[in-house]
Amino acid sequence: MVSVPKEWPGETVVILATGPSLTQEDVDYCRGKARVIAINDAYTLAPWADCLYATDAKWWNWHKGVPGFAGSKWSIEHSQWNNTRAKYTDIQRLRNTGVLGLEHNPTGIRNGRNSGFAAVNLAVHYGVSKIVLLGYDMQPSNGKRHFFGDHPQVSPSPYNQFRSAFETLVKPLAKLKIQTINCTRKTVLNCFPKAALEDVLPVRAEVAAPVVPTTSAR
Repeated sequence: MVSVPKEWPGETVVILATGPSLTQEDVDYCRGKARVIAINDAYTLAPWADCLYATDAKWWNWHKGVPGFAGSKWSIEHSQWNNTRAKYTDIQRLRNTGVLGLEHNPTGIRNGRNSGFAAVNLAVHYGVSKIVLLGYDMQPSNGKRHFFGDHPQVSPSPYNQFRSAFETLVKPLAKLKIQTINCTRKTVLNCFPKAALEDVLPVRAEVAAPVVPTTSAR
């Protein structure tokens, strides 16, 4: 049975969703400052991410399993995988244990009816203490639902249901003392505190080398 390893205890993770406000600049800023989970097409902005998560088997088919991605690949068990599972043996699939709330068993995951929700549960299994959300717009912008446009097959995005699902994560995350901050540039996901990315992941100041006093020659 597949289980998520608790490899990031106490660390910070940035989860990159695909909302229209996600920018290459913000993604690049995160590199080297935290663990990174890319959702769906967000891997195109962060091919160096630690993990790639996508719920839909059809998405993996569109991208042919993302063979060039070197990090771990995760999904969730559902009927779409029946005709696909043999094609992509490196994609690890967790048990689908329901829609709402937080799954604590690392062999399963709650789906929230969207990959952004499921990726939060994945991050919890890795053992993180802080989750930073980017690209979690939960709304269209300028006619776009994603930073890249649309998927090959366009399906409805029930944003109200998505937002309601995230509300069921607030108390379980707080109980685990996992700080969750929404740093998305333009978002209507209001159940988590919001902050600027630079305030949550500040640039680390270089430590100056100590000055060694010198004595002048006589």
